Amino acid sequence: MSEPILVVVDDLIFLSKIQQTARQVGVALEVIDPSKVEDRVRDSPVRSIILDLNHRSGAAVDVARAIKANPATRNIQLVAFLSHVQGELAAAARAAGCDMVMARSAFAQQLPQLLTKLAG
Repeated sequence: MSEPILVVVDDLIFLSKIQQTARQVGVALEVIDPSKVEDRVRDSPVRSIILDLNHRSGAAVDVARAIKANPATRNIQLVAFLSHVQGELAAAARAAGCDMVMARSAFAQQLPQLLTKLAG
């Protein structure tokens, strides 16, 4: 089985949608707290991470920055989503190294294809 996609999302309704879609397309997910991401990627291979930039921890951009700053993990694909009106946060996520920053609505619409792509 391939590496799971790490999911840093705390909105339970949206997380449920992601999990249901992942089951439908046959992709493994691992829901994780932002404070545990760095240890997790150090412990075993990870191909991609989905980040909710509105995670209540406020740490999503810091997670992206830490992953992309580390030579051992900088090739992990980071996909982040947020409200379409949060231009400043989107710019911060791009500056931190997120490979894709998407409006939440576009993320939801493209979720099946995105999960398949991220799973490799």
